[in-house]
Amino acid sequence: MKDKALLFINGDVPKSLPNPENYNLIACTDGAFHYLKNLNFPLEKLDFISGDFDSHSGVDENIYEDKFIYTPDQEKTDFHKALELISEKSFKNIDVFGGSGGEQDHFLGNLTVAYSFKNTLNIKFYDEFSEYFFISENVVLKNVKNKLISLYPFPTVENVTTKGLNWSLTDENLSITSRIGTRNFAIEDEVFIQYEKGDLLVFIGKNYL
Repeated sequence: MKDKALLFINGDVPKSLPNPENYNLIACTDGAFHYLKNLNFPLEKLDFISGDFDSHSGVDENIYEDKFIYTPDQEKTDFHKALELISEKSFKNIDVFGGSGGEQDHFLGNLTVAYSFKNTLNIKFYDEFSEYFFISENVVLKNVKNKLISLYPFPTVENVTTKGLNWSLTDENLSITSRIGTRNFAIEDEVFIQYEKGDLLVFIGKNYL
């Protein structure tokens, strides 16, 4: 049984859309609703649309009014509030589209929101360049040979060891103020990453070679 939720938020419009049949729950923020409509996404597949709806108007939107969940709390972003709603429905694995691009403070804010949920939700972002997500202390990335792999400390991570990357790490520390681990690539189909302390964001990009 599928156990994944799909969430669209209001960053760059996705270049391609995932198959809605792969998900048990599909949601979007009110800003993302507009590009889904323009991309001819099957809006009847949406389980809910959340936000303050300050950007909504017109008859076309009103036919989906039964799917609206009004979330006016200005202390949290629409992304944060949508994650809370999905979590309340007992979903833990969430694929997010539209999380990057646009205004860069929004992108950094989205990463910070995902960080705040990292111990309770498995959030994976997708855009035209890569997929990216926070990892636990031990992880194996599969089917990644020749793909670009970037390790980004958030903000520090200690004793990082990797296997299967072109430039391997052995008990090394990373920090956004001194040394990060971007623009590496996988030389094996499986890449092993381990660290002891801190938080690490991993980007899996397109083929490096």
